[in-house]
Amino acid sequence: MDVFRNICLGIAVLVIPISGIGQDQNKADSLVRVLSSDELIQEGKIELLHEIASNQTAAEDIIFYANELIKEAEKTEDHYWLHKGMMELGYGYKLKGDLDVALSTFFEGFKAAEEAEYVEGEGTALSNIADTYSINDNHENAIEYYNRALEILYTTDDSVKIATVLLNAGDAYINNGQYEKALEYFDQSGPIFRNLGYLIGTAYNLGNSGMAYAKLGDRIRAEQTIKEAIELLEELEDYYPIAVYLTYMSDIYLEKGDVNTALKYSNRSLTLSEKYGLKDQISDANQQLSVLYERLNNNEKALLHYKNHIRYRDSLNNVESVKRRADMRTEFEVSQKQAEVDLLNQQKRNQQITLISTLVIAFLIALLAIGLYRRYLFTRKTNKIIEEEKNKSDNLLLNILPAETAEELKSNGKVIAQKFESVTIMFTDFKGFSSYAENLSPEELVETVDYYFSSFDEIIDRNGLEKIKTVGDSYMCACGLPNHTPDHALKTVKAAMEIAEFVEKTKLSKEHGRSNFDIRIGIHTGSVVAGVVGTKKFAYDIWGDAVNVASRMESSSDPGRINISEHTYHEIKDAYQCTYRGEVSVKNRGKLKMYFVEKPVEMEKGKSEVKHYI
Repeated sequence: MDVFRNICLGIAVLVIPISGIGQDQNKADSLVRVLSSDELIQEGKIELLHEIASNQTAAEDIIFYANELIKEAEKTEDHYWLHKGMMELGYGYKLKGDLDVALSTFFEGFKAAEEAEYVEGEGTALSNIADTYSINDNHENAIEYYNRALEILYTTDDSVKIATVLLNAGDAYINNGQYEKALEYFDQSGPIFRNLGYLIGTAYNLGNSGMAYAKLGDRIRAEQTIKEAIELLEELEDYYPIAVYLTYMSDIYLEKGDVNTALKYSNRSLTLSEKYGLKDQISDANQQLSVLYERLNNNEKALLHYKNHIRYRDSLNNVESVKRRADMRTEFEVSQKQAEVDLLNQQKRNQQITLISTLVIAFLIALLAIGLYRRYLFTRKTNKIIEEEKNKSDNLLLNILPAETAEELKSNGKVIAQKFESVTIMFTDFKGFSSYAENLSPEELVETVDYYFSSFDEIIDRNGLEKIKTVGDSYMCACGLPNHTPDHALKTVKAAMEIAEFVEKTKLSKEHGRSNFDIRIGIHTGSVVAGVVGTKKFAYDIWGDAVNVASRMESSSDPGRINISEHTYHEIKDAYQCTYRGEVSVKNRGKLKMYFVEKPVEMEKGKSEVKHYI
């Protein structure tokens, strides 16, 4: 039982889901009835409480009986059972989603194991600590504690725990970008699982090895090992990892240029994910299908799958309450768009009233000159009010949409999506924003985000860029739409350098002392489809593979740097000095050439010179 409950595994890529294996609610219910007996001695009661806690399936029940076990262990100062209780309690809080409490509890469990001189328990506690760090995406800490756990577990005879921690450590190395190191750990854990006949461990070990091979560009071995993993998992009816591995198979065939086979794997992943309600994989499969259909020039299906990807991704991100608070500023802007539409409708009604009033005035002219004069004054005043309200509504609309798009919306009541062959897209993101945001009230958080984004708005407006949207601490804009701009890449890079300079000055300034951010900036040039999404609170947005690549440029950048793609580099190389970074692996795209923008090229004798560092 302890193997399955106490070795809690990381989930950043795919690991053996043994945390919940071995739980039996019916057994737990029958043991609860035994617990009510008055004939239990102290030692029997503690063991019974442990059995009940380890067989519960609901987080609250696990926490309750784990606390009862801890109380009984504290009465007799039994550190062995205190450790067991802490492991169960930490698992309950992890299952509930309270990761900070779970981490603290696992550390207390480690101390109890030390007091009890229970070596295996020390290794179990350290592996649980590593797992919790992995769930929090703190992979460097996860690696440190997985290795500490292994040092201890190697002194024991528990092969399943050793193999499991080796697998999870390899998973953490993948997430940390150390793919060859990950394979070293998978090569150690695989034989152990096979010798034990532990099929689920063997399947996950094969699948994760395939992912590492794919990251290293060894598509043949990646395809072979992932296929073996899928075959095993189908026998075991474990469908979540199958959906993940199918998406990776799609990536492999996409890199080969076999889009049709890649499409088959992605559709299998989507079908399986929808059948078993795997929301995160539904989102990933839709994203992959969007990329594939765009490659096949089927923009209609590409847009449909991209919208489904966004819908499921947003439903998963609802738990990120801090970033959702930071989105309050964007929600405010969108709400103004709805108000503008309502105001336009009111204006039309007012115009109808004005027309009727004018007819009444014409009739009264024949009857009474004084009535005509008074009605004339009233009409002039009314028209002035209508014109003022119309100007206000137009200004509100222009604050949400590009001018041409706003005119099309007012004229036709809808906006037809357009494809732009050459557009430059920029993404920005703050390093360490989430941890910073956790210590602020919603009002302070919105004030801080508004301080930066308002300055970004001024910079992109000054350089002729179009703001697309903000999501949390991420800022997205583009140049080259809705009107063609020949030097859109140059304008975008110029704006990016001004943004980076502004953030650096703010960081060093004492005027806004609470803000101490570094910014990552990514830029890519390519084709996009642009249009208006939805019918209420709608907004101008862009889609396409170029948007995904621009986002990858930002996530692959370094703090304070501007990372650009090869396409953008060729557009700006005569005006800016750039440093070649080499080929960097990017999800769904394989390896892409990337460059850091350094500074404008010095003008000498009327000619520009670009320095290309390799």
